[in-house]
Amino acid sequence: MAPAHQRRPPYQGDITMVSGAAPFTPPPATAPNSAPPRAALALANVLYEKKGSIAYVRVNRPKVLNALNTPTWTDLRAAFEDTKADASVRGVILTGAGDKAFIAGADISELAHVDAYDAEESSRFGQGVLDLIENLGKPVIAAVNGFALGGGCETAMACTIRIAAEHAKFGQPEVKLGLLPGGGGTQRLPRLVGKGRALQLILTGETISAQEAYRIGLVNEVVAAADLIDRAETILKQIMANAPIAVKFSLEAANKGMDTSQSEGFALEASFFGICAATEDKKEGTAAFLEKRAPQFRGR
Repeated sequence: MAPAHQRRPPYQGDITMVSGAAPFTPPPATAPNSAPPRAALALANVLYEKKGSIAYVRVNRPKVLNALNTPTWTDLRAAFEDTKADASVRGVILTGAGDKAFIAGADISELAHVDAYDAEESSRFGQGVLDLIENLGKPVIAAVNGFALGGGCETAMACTIRIAAEHAKFGQPEVKLGLLPGGGGTQRLPRLVGKGRALQLILTGETISAQEAYRIGLVNEVVAAADLIDRAETILKQIMANAPIAVKFSLEAANKGMDTSQSEGFALEASFFGICAATEDKKEGTAAFLEKRAPQFRGR
């Protein structure tokens, strides 16, 4: 049997009807330009670039509203694997090409030919890519610049923070195609907006506005389309001004804590608190506060 990534498309949602902690070893400080340059990725359907400490990932299939097909999923995985491995990258902005769609969902021309076995394999593949995004150890801002339906909504939900343009639309319309969300929508949506509202969205397949998504807690902010990337960069730079190790473990504590009991979450939090207390960044952060100066964190 061919590997999962060589099989039928990793199905991810839908499209519009138009189509205890381990021992800790602090990482070494990475001075700017001290590491050899990483080889550029050859990606077919994703634009990927780095500016300073920020990586920009843009799904680039505007003619089909950035629909997810096999090459696109493979490109997304490659881009985020690179950001995870590159110590010079401190955060990521994920968006879609054009002004109509973030990601409108799965490519229906592929989805129509998926059988039961391939559908399950494809769902697991897509879930794995989104798990990589959610647990990257670095903040990922979804700049939602249009339709975020099915797999697009699921991709946005895997990101750390979601900023939406005023014209953005959200939904999980899989039931209208005889399916259910296959990329984590049945799990992440209830955690974000509550079970009742999530089930209403999943079972009706309705599409909601950016303003409604903000009201129910699906997105963090709604901004003018012209300000979308600037606002995402501003938030990311606020995060990146803080201690990298503290940011990493804050993300991990929150993500893992959602899948444990509260008491287990408290224990994990205390463990990570202790780890951070042993870092040079903690010494620098507390000293800078007492000396009334800006801290100079080095990620160790």
